[in-house]
Amino acid sequence: MEQNKASASIPPTKRVRCIVKLGGAAITCKNKLETIDEENLKEVSSQLRQALIPNSDSAKVLGMDWSKRPGQSEPPSFVDEFSDQPVVDSESFIVVHGAGSFGHFQASKSGVHKGGLSQPLVKAGFVATRISVTSLNLEIVRALAREGIPSIGMSPFSCGWSTCQRNMTEADISMVIKAIDAGFIPVLHGDAILDTLQECTILSGDVIIRHLAAELKPEFVVFLTDVLGVYDRPPVEPGAILIQEIAVREDGSWSVVKPRLEDTSKPVEFSVAAHDTTGGMVTKITEAAMIAKLGIDVYITKAGTDHSVKALSGILKGSIPDDWLGTAIRYMS
Repeated sequence: MEQNKASASIPPTKRVRCIVKLGGAAITCKNKLETIDEENLKEVSSQLRQALIPNSDSAKVLGMDWSKRPGQSEPPSFVDEFSDQPVVDSESFIVVHGAGSFGHFQASKSGVHKGGLSQPLVKAGFVATRISVTSLNLEIVRALAREGIPSIGMSPFSCGWSTCQRNMTEADISMVIKAIDAGFIPVLHGDAILDTLQECTILSGDVIIRHLAAELKPEFVVFLTDVLGVYDRPPVEPGAILIQEIAVREDGSWSVVKPRLEDTSKPVEFSVAAHDTTGGMVTKITEAAMIAKLGIDVYITKAGTDHSVKALSGILKGSIPDDWLGTAIRYMS
């Protein structure tokens, strides 16, 4: 992989506590084109507020989305109420979300991930994909803002991120750092970007997280998905076992630590949706292992549950409670 041309030479003044990946399948309806799972997104946004803003449960939530919503005659306004509020210092988090039922359809139908902007279909698909994923980004930013989270949407394409044969070559995170230092929560997303060799490709949210983790060294990383974690086979299959802990070695290889699987010769299986152009769970585990190699714990669990609350709180960095359901991925020294 080529060396990134732009890196975090000047880190944020505050250490990033956590990078959160909102899985597309957890916040959208997978089988309904461009449909957000409003209930899940609201619950996830509420849990993020609890993790980001200390003692926010007892305080009145003042929303930051003052734009008009469908069905409303006028936009909501909290302007007067803000004047009496003390300045609240939030934890330094970064949110990265997947596309789910947004973007994947457009990208796979046009072949954006394979490159070839000289082809009319690919160029049109590039535009259509970006329209779709940026519209989802806006809705997630609005959902977080309604919970009082000072969120700012950021697109890798607009920030100048690019690849060469799908390997990251340029990723300027200076605006991410400036946003963090200013007290905002950057919200990035998987995106269609330019590629110097194949002209264009799709940059997945999981790759974005790995790059940000390498540059900013957060305390921990949390993947919020539509399942409880990593299983020894597709979780819909009978007898699927939740893998609770994975150890990553120096060379990037990994093995299951807990529970002890009966048939250790059989590889862990993953399924990838036909329309998923970013690799699905395979990419997620690969990227998580690379993050863990940096000495950063990674937790994968189901969004909107008590288990995700614990993961976001940071209490799993010690010993993991027996009743916590998820997958912890850690470096084995």
